[in-house]
Amino acid sequence: MSSVTGVSAVDSTPDDQGRPPLLGDQASTGRLGDRLFGGLATGAGILVIALVTLVGVFLLWQAIPALAKNQANFLTSREWSVSGDHPRFGIADLLWTTVVSSILAMAIAVPLGVCVALFITQYAPAWLRKPAAQLIDLLAAVPSIVYGLWGVAQFTPFIDPLQQWLQQWLGWFPLFGETSITATIFVISLVLAIMILPIVTSLSREVFAQTPSPHKEGALALGATKWEMIRTAVLPYGKPGVISAAMLALGRALGETVAVMMILSTLAAGTPFDPSIFNGGETFASRIANNASEFDSPQKAGAFIAAGLVLFILTFVVNAIARVVIERRKAFTE
Repeated sequence: MSSVTGVSAVDSTPDDQGRPPLLGDQASTGRLGDRLFGGLATGAGILVIALVTLVGVFLLWQAIPALAKNQANFLTSREWSVSGDHPRFGIADLLWTTVVSSILAMAIAVPLGVCVALFITQYAPAWLRKPAAQLIDLLAAVPSIVYGLWGVAQFTPFIDPLQQWLQQWLGWFPLFGETSITATIFVISLVLAIMILPIVTSLSREVFAQTPSPHKEGALALGATKWEMIRTAVLPYGKPGVISAAMLALGRALGETVAVMMILSTLAAGTPFDPSIFNGGETFASRIANNASEFDSPQKAGAFIAAGLVLFILTFVVNAIARVVIERRKAFTE
């Protein structure tokens, strides 16, 4: 007889894994809505992959002619002259400024973000957790141009005494060498740290909140203090998520444009290389934005597109590594 619930009987033969079949195994796959949703989801995934691939192909296609005419080493040269029949341009300065400012921002934002996430999930009273999380998340909604205006008008003059003090006491080390510049890599690194703080805090908060209660309760039952429980149960469980959050935030810092362009002082052509974080410079994104008016010929545009290609590869690699870390532990899905 058919089922008493009115649903027609289905094959009751167990599958290869020995479990009885579910109604959804056969009935749902043939429904029009399920087929449409599955097709749309698949199409959306393919579209995103196609868009990323097309962007990469476009950048490569536009950059190759300019790179073929380049008379300098693209990876090691500090020159940037894209006019004339013999252009000479390289990304050494851009790569240094971009990487140093992003790493310094990460060194500030990641520990601070993890501490804030631990406070919200482990120490804050229940009435404070949601408002505190929402307040931190609001930083992500502030436009880049607002950070730039704030950085120029308020933050740079405010932080200059700290720069002077650091140069006075640590100037003997090349990375902290003394300069006369105010809007420095150090300043923009602090601004970038504030900009990426919501990413680190939000993702870390989510993964810390998913720590299984038996893990925490077991540590406390064995006599661990609050901090010992966090160190032995919460932090190990959330480590993949924190690493992934840090890498995603790094990708955000690498590609920031408007705030960097407005705050960071540019250096005159031919300026000797100075590794100090209290020096000026340009990142990939700010160099392209600052010189957008020069895109009046395929050769000039191709040189800047070649720099953009390097930034695209850096960002893609960082996000791909983050994806691998997430997939290894399934930190956000288990």
